[in-house]
Amino acid sequence: MTAPLALVTGGVKRVGAVIAARLADAGYALALHGHSDAVPEEALAEKLRATDCEWFGFQKDFTVEGVAEKLVEQVIDHFGRAPDLLVNSASIFGQDDAESIDEAALQEHFRVNSVVPILLTTALHRRRPAEGERACVIHILDQRIRNANRDQLSYTLSKQALAGSVRSLAVACADKLRVNGVAPGLTLTAGEYGDDQLARITAMMPLDRLPEPSDIAEAVLYLARSPSVSGQTLYVDGGANLKSFDRDFVHLGRDQTGDTP
Repeated sequence: MTAPLALVTGGVKRVGAVIAARLADAGYALALHGHSDAVPEEALAEKLRATDCEWFGFQKDFTVEGVAEKLVEQVIDHFGRAPDLLVNSASIFGQDDAESIDEAALQEHFRVNSVVPILLTTALHRRRPAEGERACVIHILDQRIRNANRDQLSYTLSKQALAGSVRSLAVACADKLRVNGVAPGLTLTAGEYGDDQLARITAMMPLDRLPEPSDIAEAVLYLARSPSVSGQTLYVDGGANLKSFDRDFVHLGRDQTGDTP
């Protein structure tokens, strides 16, 4: 029996790599995209070896025009079939606000975070056969799409645009695809937060916890395995979307002196 094929953008590092590892565990073959290279980080590489996963890496710069269609074509050429699952995980994250935003940054965020995922989805729709089970597309979003703050404005706007595409693409592509979203909260803090600050932020969450990358991967796998679900967004955020925050998390939970790493 042929293993189902998943294309995971941004799938060689960080949360994308955790998603890819979970899909390898679930028996998927993997087309893994990376921006500057397509070399899996060590934990993912170990999982690929342990599961004897069929995989191949594709390096693509999503700021380049026309790259989405080329990526889908190259995946089909390599594996001999169109993906059964597309996880749009690749994104860029800037630090601008209403005072510092400029046209170049806004265009770059929209291209990488919105335009390319949408074009990958429509390219997959064109190449999927009309018969058989629908493929699944999952956009990795952000819990701030529900309650925006004033920070990282280009990033936030581009993720809101991608979130808005979930239902439209679910309708437009319903003959061949299911389209859903996963909206994570604060995950993989990468040394930007001290332990005390993280504890304070965690206490702000309705569930008194922050999501783990594995929680996001499980949500992706659930949607991939749910043939009756389309046009939905799952928030995997410890309940963060149920509250409103004036600032990005990196600015919250500081001690009285404002000292955080």
